[in-house]
Amino acid sequence: MEDVRLREGLKSCMNCGVCTGVCPAAEFYNYDPRQIVNIVQTRDDDAIEELLKSDTIWFCGECMSCRPRCPRGNTPGYVIQALRTLSQKLGFFVESEKGRQQLALKRIIGENILRTGYCLVPRLVDPALHPEQGTVWRWIYDNDEEVYGKFTPVYNRNGAGALRRIDDESLDEIRRIFDVSGGTEMFDTIERHSDRKAREMGYDGATQEYMMETYTRNSDNEHD
Repeated sequence: MEDVRLREGLKSCMNCGVCTGVCPAAEFYNYDPRQIVNIVQTRDDDAIEELLKSDTIWFCGECMSCRPRCPRGNTPGYVIQALRTLSQKLGFFVESEKGRQQLALKRIIGENILRTGYCLVPRLVDPALHPEQGTVWRWIYDNDEEVYGKFTPVYNRNGAGALRRIDDESLDEIRRIFDVSGGTEMFDTIERHSDRKAREMGYDGATQEYMMETYTRNSDNEHD
């Protein structure tokens, strides 16, 4: 109830189901934002805890299609965001297959922001981890300097322009923003709970092997 996204996203839901009707995730997954909002409205701690430990809250794509369609001005997507943050803080995310993928996201995307200043750079999309990209991407990956050099003269270099190398002073500022905003603390929390769960599952902590397990594991049981 303290999360601003819950206060902004849940005002007076009448459980009409419009959010579910327009939700892309609900079309493909066993996912119903109307039911999630209903559970939150009950304030039933046991039911909410079960939700925080489930795959369900990780199916939302945060597209916010629900926001402009709700006749009461609710935003179920904000409610989902608040639930995800709470699941991370309490360590409940490690109890579900999709939730455990937070470790991979933290290490692949989160740490890349701190390391390069970008969420994603071409060299991060390793063909070995993304076989679906095919042989064309393998060629681009192997010749990235030539390919992206045609679009920007500062690719992976100092200067001004797209895909430039971010200077150390700016990277230090990004890290300070993470420290002040709670991002660093959240990263540490994800690592700590992931390490605990990894050991419960028989791994020697949150190793690279465990991270790849969370990254590639898909039981494919979430479709409607």
